[in-house]
Amino acid sequence: MRKINWIIKQAKKNPKKIVLPETDDERVVEAAKRIKKEGIADLVPVEYSDADKKDPLYSAAMMVRNGAAHGFVAGANHMTKDVVRVAMKYLGIDHSVGVVSGAFLMEIEDCAYGEDGFFIFADCGVIPTPSPKQLARIAISSGSFLKSLFDIEPRIAFLSYSSKGSAEGESITRAREAVDIVKKKKPDFIVDGELQFDAAIIPEVQKRKAPASPLAGRANVLIFPNLDAGNITYKALERLGRARAIGPALLGLNRPCSDLSRGCSVDDIVASVALTVVRK
Repeated sequence: MRKINWIIKQAKKNPKKIVLPETDDERVVEAAKRIKKEGIADLVPVEYSDADKKDPLYSAAMMVRNGAAHGFVAGANHMTKDVVRVAMKYLGIDHSVGVVSGAFLMEIEDCAYGEDGFFIFADCGVIPTPSPKQLARIAISSGSFLKSLFDIEPRIAFLSYSSKGSAEGESITRAREAVDIVKKKKPDFIVDGELQFDAAIIPEVQKRKAPASPLAGRANVLIFPNLDAGNITYKALERLGRARAIGPALLGLNRPCSDLSRGCSVDDIVASVALTVVRK
């Protein structure tokens, strides 16, 4: 897990203050011990400054908002909708992005596709059925996320059950319109769609299904047509394909924040904290 391990090493070089509000979860407690021992982050306890507000998510978000912490990580025993709601309300939406989405770092051992087995998957946590404009903004924030973390040029594919006109449908139209928007807003990004999963990441398949694609079957940022597709795919790869899935990092906020799956492991929590540390 080269890229994820690299993130942990980078966090150790400049550990920042992070809040883990779910201190009643045994996985979080164990993760906190490892984080402190390895010097990945400076974990700060939740401060309940308002006697009428005993919600740990609220308190963590307010600490980040007020500058007492760099970011917070939650979701081990809270639903994503609750983490996102609090983050949006108190951290605020970055108006240069305009939409909040959930991006996963996906890393697959012994895989030649993507960036040597590494991908960004989005949106896998927030918007059920994104509009073309939302899809485009998700793609731009996800591509920028990859670039900021690793200085890797994003190669963005809008995924579908169709490859370049092999079928028609509402989701295909949304993908095509999103591609046009991204090309206008970020002409330096390599982007294409609509593409089937295999045509997006396998050069031999791309040559047959989408021979003119600028991605050349080497996409490293995969944008899903809806939340069903994104969430199901990442969990299937994680559980059956033995991929490492970290996140979702919540993109489009004014401050760093990561959600957790309620099925997360201690390793997942540690890595999500490290990811939150290295985010700007």
